[in-house]
Amino acid sequence: MGCRLLILVMCLLILPGCMHRRVTIHSVPEGALLKVDGKDIGYTPAHFDFTWYGTREVQLLLDGYETRTEMIEVNSPWYQKFPLDFISDNFAGRHILDHRQFTFQMRPRRTDVSGDVIKRGNSLRNEALHGQ
Repeated sequence: MGCRLLILVMCLLILPGCMHRRVTIHSVPEGALLKVDGKDIGYTPAHFDFTWYGTREVQLLLDGYETRTEMIEVNSPWYQKFPLDFISDNFAGRHILDHRQFTFQMRPRRTDVSGDVIKRGNSLRNEALHGQ
């Protein structure tokens, strides 16, 4: 009985594990340029793979819409906490996918009325001339 248990444990240890971590970002409307931590990823819906859990800066840019910058938190699941992470990464015996999805609503860019822009410019010029 002990020999069989040892053989079973040895067989389980040689089974490879594989951990795949991925984030998918959606925007409404679609087609926004996605930047993650300053790096261009693509146009939404877009995804990226990652190695480490933590906070990421996500920036969405789309013509006619305000640029949206958000900090997203990608927390580790229970099986990726020490010391279980070593087992799930290497000896799970199957492919594990940790897939997170985030959706962001884009706001249309407000167009400034030219009169407001001129008034603001004159105000700034007057402040500069008077040393304020």
